[in-house]
Amino acid sequence: MHSSAIFLIEFGAIILGLGLLGRLAGRLHFSPVPLYLLAGLAFGEGGLLPLGTSEEFVAIGAEIGVILLLLMLGLEYTASDLVSNLKTQYPAGLVDAALNALPGAVMALLLGWGPVAAVVLAGVTWISSSGVIAKVLGDLGRLGNRETPVILSILVLEDLSMAVYLPILTALLAGAGLAAGSLTLAIALGVAGLVLLLAVRYGRHISRFVSSDDPEKLLLVVLGLTLLVAGIAQQLQVSAAVGAFLVGIALSGEVAEGAHNLLAPLRDLFAAVFFVFFGLHTDPASIPPVLLPALALAVVTAATKIATGYWAAKRAGVGTKGSWRAGGTLVARGEFSIVIAGLAVTAGIEPSLGPLATAYVLILVVLGPLTARFTEPAAAWITRPRTPSVPRQAEAPVPEEATKAVQGNGPVGPA
Repeated sequence: MHSSAIFLIEFGAIILGLGLLGRLAGRLHFSPVPLYLLAGLAFGEGGLLPLGTSEEFVAIGAEIGVILLLLMLGLEYTASDLVSNLKTQYPAGLVDAALNALPGAVMALLLGWGPVAAVVLAGVTWISSSGVIAKVLGDLGRLGNRETPVILSILVLEDLSMAVYLPILTALLAGAGLAAGSLTLAIALGVAGLVLLLAVRYGRHISRFVSSDDPEKLLLVVLGLTLLVAGIAQQLQVSAAVGAFLVGIALSGEVAEGAHNLLAPLRDLFAAVFFVFFGLHTDPASIPPVLLPALALAVVTAATKIATGYWAAKRAGVGTKGSWRAGGTLVARGEFSIVIAGLAVTAGIEPSLGPLATAYVLILVVLGPLTARFTEPAAAWITRPRTPSVPRQAEAPVPEEATKAVQGNGPVGPA
């Protein structure tokens, strides 16, 4: 009974604190994500007041938060939108991988960590945070903007790429042979392809199965189906985020609209819990020793992400302002980066890799909402046309005759 009371007190204090921080961010017209993260950092491992009994529940809530964020993003678009965007935006995915994975690999090699650590850090710097970006797009009211499909296409391409990258990384970390690694990769690709096929070809049937006039039944069926698909996908080494996103894609029409309205409050609750959980599991004492390389890597890859989003949006015909917004929105790193670094730490690849990845992600997960909001106005200010200053010319001396005319002493010139 005592532990139950402590749990209620801790979790209630977390939710109340998040509400107050969200209210403060709203008054400042600012995304609450950085405030949520800093709150988790303050009350996590090595923080001011570490939590105890509620930590396990917060961890589960964090997983649900990411799943709901991606489900809600999927509800905004149809299966045909997804296929069309992937067909047109795959070059952007290649540019994204080249520009953002390379700095991480180079940093690991410069630090002398070896090729396996280079593959790990390349993944950490490559993948943007779908959870943070989804939250920021909603907070800034940009889900309907023209650049948003480009952003989502890049995020989906990154998440689908994880179905290839993670099995390869797991095999490298375990020292597995070519046969074992190839089998894991084949299973992951097969599951991802099957889920995508079901979402695209049988979306109408899925919507009909889910549809209900009773909001309670609709909520239970949609939420249960999403968690089921996400869990199966994750069990088969495919991203749970990809599974949740494709469930959202498969639902359309009135079902999608009704599910969106019902799930929005749950998404906001569990998404906030996710960002707090991220901060809770970071020891502030581990950050200072790796802060300088993490900061350098963050600056470089923030610039490469902005360049990626700007180029991809321009290629899709988006205007200059929207292209800058797309680039700034993609800067945040988060859940995938931490998962990748965690695999390497568990395998004992490099002791400093974990703190470096944590510091790097914390910098960009706080910076990301700022770049999402201010990249476009900053670029407009920097590139605005300057009015050249005209040098003031010395005034010519006034002729004596003109002076007399002004004084009324007679007309200038011959009479």
